[in-house]
Amino acid sequence: MNNVARHNGMPSQTKRPQDCSPVVHVFVMLLLLILFPSSHSSHILSSYSFPSLFMKSQHIPFMFPFQCACFSFFFFFCLMFPGTRAQQAFRTEPKNLTVRMGATAVLRCEVLRASGTVQWAKDGFLLGPERSLPGFPRYSMIGNPKRGQYHLQIEDAQLEDDTQYECQVTSSESSSGIISRLAWLDVRIPPSKPYFDMDMSTPWEAGKKYTVTCVAPDAKPLAEITLYKDGVELTGAESFSTSGSKDKLLNAHAEVTVTALSSDNGRELACHAMNPTLLKPVETTMAMNVYFAPQPPVILGLERNEVKAERTLVLECVSYGGNPLATLHWTKNGEVLSMTWEEDVVAQKSSSILKLKITPADNQAELCCESSNLVSRSPLSVSRKITVLFEPAELTLSGSLTAIEGQELNLSCYTTSSNPPVDIRWWLGYKELNNTSVAMEEGDNGGMTIMSNMTHRVSREEHGMKLTCEAFNKGTHFSKTQSDELSVYYPPQKVWINAPPEDVPLRSGSTVHMVCFATGGNPKATLAWFKDGTAVTGALQQTSFDMGVARELVVVLTASDNMASYRCDATNKAKKTISAYTKLRVHFTPVSMKITAQQEVLRQGEALILECQAGSSSPMANISWILGPLRLQGVEEEPRDAEFGGISVHSSLSLNLTSQHHNQKVICQAYSHVLAEGTNMYYKLNVLYPPEFSPDQPTEVQVLEDDMAVIPLLVSANPEEVSCIWLHRREKLVKEEDYRYHWLDDHSLEIRNVSRNDAGVYAVKCENDEGANEISITLDVQYAPSVKAEKEPVFVNLGETADLICVADANPIIAGMFSWKWLGEEEVEMGEETQEDESGLLTIYNVTRAHAGSYECLANNGIEPPASAHIRLVVQFKPELRKGPQWRKVASRGDGTSTAEIVCQAEGVPRVDFSWEKSGVLMDFENPRYEEMIMREGSFHTSTVRVVNVSAVLDYAVFSCTARNSLGEDKLDIQLISTKPERRRAFFLL
Repeated sequence: MNNVARHNGMPSQTKRPQDCSPVVHVFVMLLLLILFPSSHSSHILSSYSFPSLFMKSQHIPFMFPFQCACFSFFFFFCLMFPGTRAQQAFRTEPKNLTVRMGATAVLRCEVLRASGTVQWAKDGFLLGPERSLPGFPRYSMIGNPKRGQYHLQIEDAQLEDDTQYECQVTSSESSSGIISRLAWLDVRIPPSKPYFDMDMSTPWEAGKKYTVTCVAPDAKPLAEITLYKDGVELTGAESFSTSGSKDKLLNAHAEVTVTALSSDNGRELACHAMNPTLLKPVETTMAMNVYFAPQPPVILGLERNEVKAERTLVLECVSYGGNPLATLHWTKNGEVLSMTWEEDVVAQKSSSILKLKITPADNQAELCCESSNLVSRSPLSVSRKITVLFEPAELTLSGSLTAIEGQELNLSCYTTSSNPPVDIRWWLGYKELNNTSVAMEEGDNGGMTIMSNMTHRVSREEHGMKLTCEAFNKGTHFSKTQSDELSVYYPPQKVWINAPPEDVPLRSGSTVHMVCFATGGNPKATLAWFKDGTAVTGALQQTSFDMGVARELVVVLTASDNMASYRCDATNKAKKTISAYTKLRVHFTPVSMKITAQQEVLRQGEALILECQAGSSSPMANISWILGPLRLQGVEEEPRDAEFGGISVHSSLSLNLTSQHHNQKVICQAYSHVLAEGTNMYYKLNVLYPPEFSPDQPTEVQVLEDDMAVIPLLVSANPEEVSCIWLHRREKLVKEEDYRYHWLDDHSLEIRNVSRNDAGVYAVKCENDEGANEISITLDVQYAPSVKAEKEPVFVNLGETADLICVADANPIIAGMFSWKWLGEEEVEMGEETQEDESGLLTIYNVTRAHAGSYECLANNGIEPPASAHIRLVVQFKPELRKGPQWRKVASRGDGTSTAEIVCQAEGVPRVDFSWEKSGVLMDFENPRYEEMIMREGSFHTSTVRVVNVSAVLDYAVFSCTARNSLGEDKLDIQLISTKPERRRAFFLL
């Protein structure tokens, strides 16, 4: 404070030299801090003595405020550059960690004074600085970053995570980088489900030894295996390990030798695997399958050896024990009957049911059942022999039971082999017939056959009675009969026909039902229909009723049925026939129609005569002719008698042929007014004629340019083989000369990529064997417009009328196809728009200078794309000079060292020319001191006179500039005057 006071009391004009060494010290220290932000700078700064600095500053009265300012700057600099912070260090480093696969592992890392970037490294590979660790979906950094917590969290730990990790912090401006110690993550993995490494599909045999091997795969650490049989631990097992399916995984193996016993069958072998990751062992089991032989079989269901034929024996063969259970099969006399059986695992038995239907052939047969399995040394069997009591398989009644009354019957009754033999008796109704004889012989299967013959004379009263042959066996109580009815034939008694009366006419085509009846006789009569003595095959099926039979004949009437004789015959096996008769009257249209022509070849312009012959009809028909919608009158001839009792008629027709008659049908109709029905026949006309063009043939075809034009040709001719020639501008069109031409099958012309040059009249000439014809067709090719200016640019004097004309090449030319647009920036009043044919006209009255510029003429005839053309309007006016004060005077020193430029600028159209005068005298630019330069830009024209080495005596004068063109001129006087140089103040920055 004293120094400050003395300093304040010092006279203001007294000054001492300033000592700047403290300032230098401060800046040197700041420079050291910037260049060496690490801890090394502290050693350098320690070489500087701050007290000495302050001591030195005491001798300088005004240094204390400066010192404060320097140290303030020093602390501000330290705040701005954080490199001055302390070294970063680990508060918590990761440690080795053991987790179970699928669990969440957290490796801890806390950093004090973290100034660098914290990252985790896995096997030396950096995982990245972001806490979400992109690319590693199960990895993340957790904890509070403000407290320096960068713990690595690994979710759903897997084998691939089993490795070393380290926490790293990069260097910063204030601290060097640091790396934690290595930490190992040990991921423990339980073994996969153990399995038996042996042939489990092959059963064991009792008494043999087998090696049981169990594998517990892919564990970390190695699993321990324990083997059990039916819950009892197996001792003496040997263990070893092999590499697993992945690196770091191990497979545990355990082997033990077991002797198979029959009691082991179905018992359980178990393999338990355990390692530290499991709370209880994982296990796998298998049921032991031990084969051993079964017991001998027994037959159930056969109490006696005698069995009746046709009985179905149900026998059961049973074999107990054995693994697998026994296979069973039945044989009869050494032949296999059945190889199917059922197994009862619970009851430990095999059984086979044999259902055998006993036949006579089984008499004295031996039944046998055999049992065995895979380990049986030989089959075990049991046998039984049976005796069969059988009846005759057939009882046959032979001979005819049909006869005409009074004839004698001879019948036989035969039985096939039976055991014991049978007795035979005959019955007619309830009456036994004794006129018989019997013969006995040895039969099949140890039995006997019987033959009995019987004779009897029949009468009508015995018809329908039952005749029976009876076979009876007293030993087996067998009885069998063979019966049939006795049939005695006698003839029918009456026959008649139900039909329409003969005098009532029937219409041809209608359906008539005639029924023939017959009564009496045995058997009932068989009815047959005949027409004019010929059998009719279309009669319905014969039906029966109580007293007799009936047969219906359904006839669809035709002309041949008129007055035809129908007969019905009734017959039976008594060989006698009786008959009934009837006739029908039928009205019918002509049975036939025929049209003939007198000419074979028909031509246009000739007369054709057709003749129509109508066949027999009843009553007589009338003939008429029909051609299209017209009915024509023919010439009739006298009618004549014809077949089926009808009348035939005839007519002729004359017709003048034209091309329109070709392919038409001339119909001849024979009509019956009684039946209100007729018969028709047609004659198809084949008229030869030269080519003709259809009335629908178009004479003009329109098409767009570049499209495909199809000029249709609707031509007909007979013969149809027509050749056509196409001409355009009197030249024949040939496909080979222009690939665009293509002719269709109907001679139409197809032009691809049609152009406007294809437009015009096309002449077509077609001919065939009958002659030729031709037609003209106009092709109208329409195309989008193209447009051009009739005159460009258009010149017009100011105030006059301007006509802007654009001409379009287009088809079609339509009204209103032109529109105009001003292309300038400022709006102007457009003129009048008109159109004359293919020309569009824009008329602008009283033209101003604002109308000068470009206009667009747009032509659109409805065919894309529209076209446009630009026309520039040039407005001509006399020159106008710039005459402001700045243009009237030019200042320059006249000391002979300066150069002056005198500028004259005019606006005008057309081209403006300049002339210069000095003091009223035309200037001579041959003088090297004077030079004229002219520049032109649009309607602006600038003439600059350059005066070199200006002399006050010679050049201070009035220069006159005259601008002129064909429309007039303008003049400006410019004075070249003296000027003095201005003094300028100079400013210097200290």
